[in-house]
Amino acid sequence: MWRELLPIGRHPHSHGYRRFAWTGTDLECRAWFKEQAEARGLAYEVDRNGNQWAWLGDPAAGDAVVTGSHLDSVPDGGAFDGPLGVVSSFAALDELLARGVHFAKPLAIVNFGDEEGARFGLACVGSRLTAGQLTVEGAHKLTDGDGVSLPRAMEAAGYDPEAIGADPERLGRIGAFVELHVEQGRALDLSGDRVGIASAIWPHGRWRFDFRGEANHAGTTRLVDRRDPMLSYAETVLAARREAELAGAVATFGKISVEPNGVNAIPSLVRGWLDSRAEDQASLDRVVDGIERAAREYAAAHGIDLEVVRESFTPVVEFDHALRDELARILGKHTDITVPVLGTGAGHDAGILSGTIPTAMLFVRNPTGVSHSPAEFAAEDDCVAGVTALADVLEGLACT
Repeated sequence: MWRELLPIGRHPHSHGYRRFAWTGTDLECRAWFKEQAEARGLAYEVDRNGNQWAWLGDPAAGDAVVTGSHLDSVPDGGAFDGPLGVVSSFAALDELLARGVHFAKPLAIVNFGDEEGARFGLACVGSRLTAGQLTVEGAHKLTDGDGVSLPRAMEAAGYDPEAIGADPERLGRIGAFVELHVEQGRALDLSGDRVGIASAIWPHGRWRFDFRGEANHAGTTRLVDRRDPMLSYAETVLAARREAELAGAVATFGKISVEPNGVNAIPSLVRGWLDSRAEDQASLDRVVDGIERAAREYAAAHGIDLEVVRESFTPVVEFDHALRDELARILGKHTDITVPVLGTGAGHDAGILSGTIPTAMLFVRNPTGVSHSPAEFAAEDDCVAGVTALADVLEGLACT
């Protein structure tokens, strides 16, 4: 399975993945998922929001146990973020069938669409729509860098954009969702453990900073006469680092747009996107408030107009304590090994669904801690340990 999926969307020069929602590479990944479902005789379906499902047992029976993740990527992302969870889900099902277990509940594997938000700027679109956290009106307003709207992109890919919306009936049939994911950090590597259990997802959000100045000639305009928004932006980037360090949080300006974007032109507009995350809400508020306050001071000093817009926000997610404890009990049932419980600063579909259904996450060791990069990695034996852990969990939750 891994070998089949590995070449899809891989860029020949960066060696990273460009699997963006509703593009040709995304459709190839979706075709792969369908093939895996049909090869196992699972009931395959696509829901109203374009998420793919593969069912063992009757979905209408209720109290289903669901696992899975996503197959899309960030620009030039790694091979493991998302796909490891989907591949491991199919592999865990294979393991359970080889054990000859009896399923007492329906079991499903899911591929949520557009988790990374690389094309339309909003993460977890498929799960947000399903959970009602993204309105139909809001979804229709999403556009990519070329001005193509989400509905147009879905329609071009052969899906019906008029059907999107909250799906409480589907979620009502799910008793538990467990997502396996490569760890996006080095906590497991430092502790020497192969697999961990998630405790919570840090609160996080994305903010757009628009610095507006005055375009002018780079060679003839005196420094004292300039209203250069790039200066205010650059100082704000440094302020973000300082504020994050003070709060023990993270803050990143990872995307920028410049107008008119000429080498010999002073910019008229510098638009930067801030991603910030912290262990608790108070810390996150302190970081973002500090960054905005500094940005406004720098902008005023340079004669720049500033607008700050919060484009997305996810509050702290505490995974279901009972389900989390059950995972720990299952994994520790036949061994003295204690599976570590750790928090994460990364968002996931499991976090979006946690407000509606019981969710939990398993992490697989990442020896480098690198993620959202071609250098992202997990050793084969650790991946196998993750599959075994997921199979044990699914057996404990869905089988007798």
